[in-house]
Amino acid sequence: MRIFYGVQGTGNGHITRARVMAKELHDAGLDVTFQFTGRPVDKYFDMEVFNGYQLRTGLTFSTDKGQVSYLKTALDARPLTFIKDVASLDLSPYDLVISDFEPVTAWAAKKQKKTVLGIGHQYAFNHRIPKAGSDPVARRVMKYFAPADIGIGLHWHHFDQPILPPIIDTSKTAANTIKNKIIVYLPFEDQREVIRLLSPFNNFSFHVYAPETVRSEFEHILCHPLSREGFQKNLYDCAGIISNAGFELASESLQLGKKILAKPLHAQMEQISNAAALQQLGYGHVMTDMDPAVIECWLHDEHAVRVTYPNTARLLVQWLQDGMPEMDRNFVHAIWSSVEVSQTHLE
Repeated sequence: MRIFYGVQGTGNGHITRARVMAKELHDAGLDVTFQFTGRPVDKYFDMEVFNGYQLRTGLTFSTDKGQVSYLKTALDARPLTFIKDVASLDLSPYDLVISDFEPVTAWAAKKQKKTVLGIGHQYAFNHRIPKAGSDPVARRVMKYFAPADIGIGLHWHHFDQPILPPIIDTSKTAANTIKNKIIVYLPFEDQREVIRLLSPFNNFSFHVYAPETVRSEFEHILCHPLSREGFQKNLYDCAGIISNAGFELASESLQLGKKILAKPLHAQMEQISNAAALQQLGYGHVMTDMDPAVIECWLHDEHAVRVTYPNTARLLVQWLQDGMPEMDRNFVHAIWSSVEVSQTHLE
């Protein structure tokens, strides 16, 4: 089976999920070509697992001061390049086309009348899950940005819907927790403002990751460039994360039993909905803005939730090899029955 797999590269969550899928697909002996769009070529890192890949411009969302700007998104878009990318992508040699919310692949397949399998968190929004911050523009973006004929939605809980658990690396276990160590990943915020807000909390050690690092003058605030290996090493023994409300990092943090403080991007339905789901499930805390009072309260909260998920990537690869049978209630229930939720106390 030859597979073409398109991945939205705007945020690191889609790529993180694709890394896990790539390992399982390659281990199963499947021939996969990956394509990434949505960020400059020099901004991709730790891509060795994909064994070569294609890059195209695609489409991305622009942000300004922690908020999605639809005007800036429209102004930064390159529609002629997008149309050219769609037209130049030949999918005829492939038996299966997969899109992780990647628009060039999805629209090229639609143009060539090939069925698209969508795998990703965004496809869960086709079902009755917690939703907030919706508006007509957001709904149209979710529907038409990267349309799929078959959508496999992923979420932290099933919500009595035919969706699957997150695709994360389940082979690692958390190391001994350093109680005052906090990971900070707020790539869409002003990093100088982030450092300023964290500076009074000198009883904690903050490891700040961002696409563009800035200098910290505080010993307890360490700024790091983006690195999958470095980030994972710090994530394993930290007590918690402060991040935007992206799906994949929260999924990894739940698997490792880290406490979560999420600050969703304004005007971004997916992130606002993720924040609502975290609160509804009791899996994390949320702040609407960069609020030092909320941060202080959360820092001194010693409770976290651990959710043990199955190897969803391996289950999906086996499902692909079995011919993609209908995911009925029994199939989905069997997968979720292995999920365990426990409360932890940070020692």
